[in-house]
Amino acid sequence: MDTASVDTVAHTLPHRLYRLLHDIYVLLDAADRNLLREFDLTPSQYTLLTLLEPGDGQRLIALSDRLLVARSTITRLIDQMEAAGLVQRINDPQDRRAQRVALTAAGQTLLRQAYAAHEQSLAERLNTLDEADRQALLVLLHKLRSGLRGHLGIPDTDL
Repeated sequence: MDTASVDTVAHTLPHRLYRLLHDIYVLLDAADRNLLREFDLTPSQYTLLTLLEPGDGQRLIALSDRLLVARSTITRLIDQMEAAGLVQRINDPQDRRAQRVALTAAGQTLLRQAYAAHEQSLAERLNTLDEADRQALLVLLHKLRSGLRGHLGIPDTDL
């Protein structure tokens, strides 16, 4: 592809939308990394904590599917968090070959603290939009996510 073609592609509406969404993701992720560093968490670890509960927990395969990551990635992530005392592996009562992951008391405490700080940070970061704009954006983003999930053949469920 020559330079003229690249310049034309870079200015199409779909590419401009993609670039803007990507830039917003990068900015949100950078702010999350800065905030979560205070809790010695990565964004992936924080997201995983928000998906877990104490007690029965969730199967590793389900977590891998929900986060759209390889099973080896989720295993590594769980290993790190288990070593930090935030989660524990428990046997799956329905399948002796499978394991589940549940929050520990320390994981619950850290999640509560990080969640409160994250919510405050999000409110500050998103305050450039008024309530009506935030609601309109929420509708549009749900519609976009649904279409993207359908394009990939992934069931359209909330994370």
